[in-house]
Amino acid sequence: MDELPLEQVRTLLAVVDEGTFDAAAAALHVTPSAVSQRVKALEQRTGRVLLMRTKPVRATESGQVVVRFARQLARLERDARSELGMGMADGRGPVRLPVAVNADSLATWFLPALTRVPQDPPVCFELHREDEGHTTALLREGQVMAAVTSSPDPVAGCTVRALGLARYLPVASPAFVARHLAGPRSLADRLRGAPAIVFDRRDELQDRFLRSLAGAQEAPAGAVRHHVPTSEGFRDAVAAGLGWGMVPQPQAEPLLAAGELVLLAPRRPLDVPLYWQQWKLDSPALAAVATVIARAAAEALLPADGRIT
Repeated sequence: MDELPLEQVRTLLAVVDEGTFDAAAAALHVTPSAVSQRVKALEQRTGRVLLMRTKPVRATESGQVVVRFARQLARLERDARSELGMGMADGRGPVRLPVAVNADSLATWFLPALTRVPQDPPVCFELHREDEGHTTALLREGQVMAAVTSSPDPVAGCTVRALGLARYLPVASPAFVARHLAGPRSLADRLRGAPAIVFDRRDELQDRFLRSLAGAQEAPAGAVRHHVPTSEGFRDAVAAGLGWGMVPQPQAEPLLAAGELVLLAPRRPLDVPLYWQQWKLDSPALAAVATVIARAAAEALLPADGRIT
């Protein structure tokens, strides 16, 4: 394939970011016809359909490759201009870093880590909250430059670094235990029929915990499931007695100590491995963030070979 004309690549990125050809034209200060012609020319050059003409416009799988390339190119250009003093008026314009992170990391250790990132030049974080099992999709689509993920398999063009294990504890309120979990049946059977708290429809932690219990081969089919899509709200819903759930250890321990939660299976935590995936890009800002995140994760998470003691 011939080289990709940079003007056409940047135009495709503008269309994806702005959502429509008209909005991209306004952002680029050209006519909508010029935008359409550039995109069509790029599709002819690559021999692929790069955009789905929906509202908003979406990149196809091939288009995602070009969008990722465009973002990487823009990042390299920005770093070069900064080093050459060609940025904003003082040559020290802020660096934009889009990162995908799961809600529980965001609510526990991730935000404090970002305060350690050097701000010379200033860094603007654009955080995308997504389940750790799905953050890599944002990397593939070129929406983010890095992600906290549960996947050790690198996205094309990305590197992977193990961060550690996020430990979740099966807990419920004392009143909930007395009301729903008392009796001679096995814990798995009792939990399967009790109301549960889930983050959203992608949340499988409660099901995974049940499957880990002896004799619990199936998910709690038919059980009441309350959807609470914030990390703090999830914890509070469990503490309020709305259902049982898997709560991150840092959030559960203070409530356990205060007697507001009960640990349902003391020696059966659920450990979720977390990884840092990022673009293979020689970006000082991205490298600085990766270093800080790795150090913070080493302090906040269990080592990958963590054992129950």
